[in-house]
Amino acid sequence: MQVFKSPKESLGDLGALSAAKLIAAATDVALVVDRLGLIRDVAFNKEDLSLELDAQGRWMGSKLAEIVTPDTKAKVGELLQDAVVRKSSSWRQVNHPSAGGEDIPVLYAAINIGRDDRFVVVGRDLRPLAAMQQRLINAQQSMERDYVRLRHAETRYRLLFQVSSEAVMIVDTVSNAIIDANPAALALFDQSAPQLLKSGFPGHFDAAGSQAIQTLLADVRATGRDSSARAHLADGQRECSIRVSLFRQENAALFLVRLASHASPPEGSTLKATSMLLKYFDAAPDGLVITQFDGRIVRANPAFLEMAQLSSAEQARGELLDRWLGRAGVDFSVALANLRQNDSIKLFATAMRGEYGVTTDVEVSAVSIADGDDKPSFGFAVRNVEKRLSSSSSSRELPRSMAQLIELIGRVPLRDLVRETTDVIEKLSIEAALELTGDNRASAAEMLGLSRQSLYVKLRRFGLAEHATDGEAEDE
Repeated sequence: MQVFKSPKESLGDLGALSAAKLIAAATDVALVVDRLGLIRDVAFNKEDLSLELDAQGRWMGSKLAEIVTPDTKAKVGELLQDAVVRKSSSWRQVNHPSAGGEDIPVLYAAINIGRDDRFVVVGRDLRPLAAMQQRLINAQQSMERDYVRLRHAETRYRLLFQVSSEAVMIVDTVSNAIIDANPAALALFDQSAPQLLKSGFPGHFDAAGSQAIQTLLADVRATGRDSSARAHLADGQRECSIRVSLFRQENAALFLVRLASHASPPEGSTLKATSMLLKYFDAAPDGLVITQFDGRIVRANPAFLEMAQLSSAEQARGELLDRWLGRAGVDFSVALANLRQNDSIKLFATAMRGEYGVTTDVEVSAVSIADGDDKPSFGFAVRNVEKRLSSSSSSRELPRSMAQLIELIGRVPLRDLVRETTDVIEKLSIEAALELTGDNRASAAEMLGLSRQSLYVKLRRFGLAEHATDGEAEDE
């Protein structure tokens, strides 16, 4: 925390009434709390927040730990303990129950005012931030639903195409070349995909069969009606029944060819599939977590434990996931509420907080898992996007579109985003001035409306001055 350098000279003899007005105006809620945690005075800057939290005036004389939700009581003690040791505490997010049923998140910090061990606890209402995150999630999910709707037809086709025990191929109507073939078709012809694709379909049958198939394809192309034939494969040992249909895709006409397949796909063992799934869970490079309905961890894989800086799965089991996931607890609350409502979330940008203070930018996708109980469990996939974000931010370029700016919201605090943008503009302006003046720093300073000393300071700040002349050093 950076305080005033000469408060007595700049603020004068500030009285208690003036200080109270200043605190109330600068925060959404302010409390005076004694060393026992009892609330001695309350001030609200927002009337709606006052009605939601303390409409009946029950806060006065109550303990601060009694007016918060059970899962955030421990944070109240940490808040006051920090203020005792360090005179002022770090910001911590605490939830208050409300008459409407939804918890109200407030970000608190405590300051020891040095009088009878009393503390001033100031808070910021986090509901606007949570609402903005909810709107962003809703907009993202709306786009996802539109995108998924467009892909459903293709997904159903590909799934049916791949798992069908019947040999199916897509053949071009002009060249009679095979465009696509499912695994059953590859097994029927005993060839790999590179060998079969783009080869002529009639060429895979004997002479009589090839002629019959060419006639069959010509009839279907001319009439548009389904038709069938029988033919022997080129090895002459197996006979196939062939049925051809005509369909259009975009501006092209294609044949859908179905062949009677005598080979059935191998049936996988359920036990083997379960074993492979468990191996994938443990070996996956992304963090995978299974939680109960309330967000308590049931199982976590090694990748998640590494991101959370935990040495064993037992340290995570039974703990709330928001202990490590989410910025100040707000992100996870929004994500969990949205997950309970919509059963899934995709690519939710947030942060992972390790046990020893390391913070990592991550993307979270999650899904609701029905397990027969009244309330479902949830599965989370946490992906580290630190390298992706660092590589994109290291270019030091301004966002070129509103879409790029929106991508940074939620990942970068607004004050950091504004400061970063200002620094980039300032650096680019200085580089342009130096280039226009042929690296003449005196002329560049005059062009930018800066003193030479200010320009030298900024050059060093942005790493644009590898060395300075003796004269510059003296000026500084």
